[in-house]
Amino acid sequence: MTEKDKKEQILTALEMKSLVKQKVYDQTFEVFNLLKEILQEIKTEFNSEMQVKDPRVEFEYRERSQFEIELKVAGDLLIFSMHSNIFEFDREHNVWKLNYVKGNALYSYSGIINVFNFLSDSFKYNRLEDLGYLISRIFVNLEKHFFVEGKRQQEYLYNNFGKSVLTKEILKDIVLRIVNYAIEFDLLVPPYDNVKIASVAQLNEKVEYHKMKTGKRLGFKFNSDDVS
Repeated sequence: MTEKDKKEQILTALEMKSLVKQKVYDQTFEVFNLLKEILQEIKTEFNSEMQVKDPRVEFEYRERSQFEIELKVAGDLLIFSMHSNIFEFDREHNVWKLNYVKGNALYSYSGIINVFNFLSDSFKYNRLEDLGYLISRIFVNLEKHFFVEGKRQQEYLYNNFGKSVLTKEILKDIVLRIVNYAIEFDLLVPPYDNVKIASVAQLNEKVEYHKMKTGKRLGFKFNSDDVS
């Protein structure tokens, strides 16, 4: 192969990958904008139907940035974050076993929307040491086929990748499952030995909140979490 042939091969591969990645980005961003609509609808629907009229348990929606939005549900804060880059799965991932991906490896390129669960008080009181948890990841490819990693997402796992397009109806169902999981994912008391000592300086500087890291769990594993 001549040097010219090599250059042409590199340029062709680069152009193809660039076009695919741009298409994946566009599809993911479209889904993310749809997600904004859904969160606002959920806020309006639930607030109007809530029997307990208390602002402390209302749903609140806010756009943090172009790629980050949040839904506050009483004491929980769900942050939906779209990554601006496009990803490929490692060769050990089960997605490579699917005929859909075997037929065209370019279908494996995916955008990611991460969903984190924090305590709303962590932001309200600026408790910088508090913990948040990744409770869901939504993967979207160039055909807007998708799958979801996370709790309560059994119907949308990787083995369905390539079988259905991510519609507004499906996305809303995914979000409602996420909200339900966050509500049932309770705050646990931290181990006594982790918080039994505090210095005078910490108390005087009012950083006792930081000493006691607040979070719903002390670890995060989808497979071992006992909440199904």
